Amino acid sequence: MRDHRSDKIPPSPWVTRFVVGATPGGTALDVACGSGRHIVPCLTAGLSAVGVDRDLSAVAHLRGDGRVELVEADLEAAAPPPFQGRRFDVVIVANYLWRPLLPALVAAVADDGLFIYETFAEGNARLGRPTNPDFLLKPGELIAAVRPELSVLAFEHVRLDGPARVVQRICAVGPRHRWIEAGAPCA
Repeated sequence: MRDHRSDKIPPSPWVTRFVVGATPGGTALDVACGSGRHIVPCLTAGLSAVGVDRDLSAVAHLRGDGRVELVEADLEAAAPPPFQGRRFDVVIVANYLWRPLLPALVAAVADDGLFIYETFAEGNARLGRPTNPDFLLKPGELIAAVRPELSVLAFEHVRLDGPARVVQRICAVGPRHRWIEAGAPCA
């Protein structure tokens, strides 16, 4: 079996920027976790983690870590999703979009939790894959998906380089998150 740890891409700076807002000792949900690139920063932040993906071979190196629960599931076929009924201190999604799942993801954020999402958006097709509109967020789509349940702290629809891509990304919090009372750390 191939060791995926050596060819992992680093965690998203967007995710690492905001995951520090999760309460240590809490639990993170990493949806479509791939190689686990966002599970490790969650563990470093003092969280346990649940990684969900249809193929867990790329996170085999995390098996046996008592802080990590790995769930193999096809999120596009699973009804209800395997995390339904659970609430998390942080919900992370990166480079994945399945619109029917968005309400369940928002519902999975604890009242004092974080929602961190980053994926491809309209405008990406002229730069590369994905080009299918089914996998590209429309302007403001993430904001509409989280409101009114969550408060938006930061949002971008932006072109990034290395590789060139257009993404939409958001950090939103539940109504009892400490950043609401203290004021957002950044916007």
